[in-house]
Amino acid sequence: MGKDRRISKKKTRISIVLAAVSVILAVSGRVVPGFAQWYGTHLYPLWVGSIGRLMGYFPFSVSEMLLYVLLAWVIRGIAKSVGRRAADCLLDLALLAAALWFLYVVNCGINYHKNSFSEMSGIRVNEYTAEELREVCQWLTEQVSVYSGKVERGSEGEMLLDIPAGEYAVKTMEELGREYPELAGYYPQPKKLVNSWILSVQHLSGIYSPFTIEANYNGDMQDYYIPFTACHELSHLRGFMQEQEANFIAYLACIGSEEAAFAYSGSLSGWTQCMNVLYRADYDAWEELREQLPAEVEADLQLNREFWAKYDGRIAEVSNRVNDTYLKANGQKDGVESYNRMVDLIVAYYKMKR
Repeated sequence: MGKDRRISKKKTRISIVLAAVSVILAVSGRVVPGFAQWYGTHLYPLWVGSIGRLMGYFPFSVSEMLLYVLLAWVIRGIAKSVGRRAADCLLDLALLAAALWFLYVVNCGINYHKNSFSEMSGIRVNEYTAEELREVCQWLTEQVSVYSGKVERGSEGEMLLDIPAGEYAVKTMEELGREYPELAGYYPQPKKLVNSWILSVQHLSGIYSPFTIEANYNGDMQDYYIPFTACHELSHLRGFMQEQEANFIAYLACIGSEEAAFAYSGSLSGWTQCMNVLYRADYDAWEELREQLPAEVEADLQLNREFWAKYDGRIAEVSNRVNDTYLKANGQKDGVESYNRMVDLIVAYYKMKR
């Protein structure tokens, strides 16, 4: 047997094993009662504490660099494929796909089916009235008003983040973990992408990489949204993959921070989501509260709208549809609308605390 043939057989066996294990784990996470919760509680933290900790030593996003390496590898492979057997190229692609699928399942996919943060923390979501939502929005408006005057601002009136986002995001999440044990554990620093354009054109503020267990954020967007986004992505490292819960965890982490920039980021992000729902439920109440917003906050909201408007287009539309399909495939029936479901959790939290 020739050397090339032995290598091909070895690649085939590895691909089959990785694919088979991935299928077994993915199906078990969906259909075996308690498996996803056990995995997310006992095994997944080991990967965060080892792989995530290792990746944390790099000051840049390893997943971003690997993306560039992968693109170069694919281009090189296409160039070398001229005169090469098509079967060899397909075998290499199959091995790569199997490896990436395996990493996705063990570092992300199974966790979609574990118990939710609201279940584990005792924050129960119930139906609420438009008047109760108005009361929450009034409370949030007051919080935004308080913190808006405590942050640094730039020449256009926008909030300036004058502290290291990654370092303080970790500190903020660690503090929240003392209140909620399900959030306790090791957190590597979230990382700003070197080329944040990759996220901007997709209308993404951040992304969790299951392949390297890294939290990444868009460093080009408005500063006020960075603390909230960094905490959102870090919540995925605790195994909470549902977007509305990641948003809610980020909100809790930020409003509990002693740093005004983080408290402002969380309260304004929560205010935006809740006011969007109030707009549809009670326009008159929305208009009344909207007029109470301090003038300096308008700069952040306006510049944020202008920033994302620059990247409206076909790529953003396709990205939104792909993300919607991805979320629905992982049990989030509302798709991208699930990001807005943090409102239900904020209302439940407010009613529980008052």
